[in-house]
Amino acid sequence: MLMKTLGDPIRIKKHVKLFSILDIIFCEEDWLRFYHFDANWDKDISLATINNGAGDHLYILFSEKGVIMKGFDHESFLSPHARDDFAVYPGIYDNTPHALLKLIENDALEKEEVTFCVWRETNDPTWKRGDVVIPEGEDDGSEFLLGTIYQDFEDYVEWARNYYEMPISMEIIQEIFSGSPISEEVIQSLNPDRNVDEAIKEINKAL
Repeated sequence: MLMKTLGDPIRIKKHVKLFSILDIIFCEEDWLRFYHFDANWDKDISLATINNGAGDHLYILFSEKGVIMKGFDHESFLSPHARDDFAVYPGIYDNTPHALLKLIENDALEKEEVTFCVWRETNDPTWKRGDVVIPEGEDDGSEFLLGTIYQDFEDYVEWARNYYEMPISMEIIQEIFSGSPISEEVIQSLNPDRNVDEAIKEINKAL
């Protein structure tokens, strides 16, 4: 699992928010986007969604109590669909702080559709997970899904070029990662076919 390399929650939130904004620029169709971010999912709670459109997803909820990530790999041995009783695999939610676990108790977040869960309470220096015993030769999908939270702009650009099958400026993305504002000119440079006014409207809504 990539827990040791995930980084701190502030960095993760910054990156997934940025990825969702870039997705808005690269793709007009919301349902085709890989990353989504809702700064006002609930009171004092932000939600990032990573969905590959093939049945796998990662939900990340940010709150004052901390951050919780719930992932689902539909091909994983740990999927409830691979079990006779369709139950959550033993241990996945073990020891999860109640204040964080209740954040995913929302029908839209499909709490039972899970193959791994990690969390980090506020002021906690490390990420944690439940007492899950994964059979040898199997995996819970965390390596794949957590790996989509790219730490470096180069890795993100490589992924985006392949996913959207379009040229993407490494220099512009580097500037954005460094904090440069996303102006109308930047949107046009990244995707000349994008309706700039619509993109800006969606970006402002996401923030």
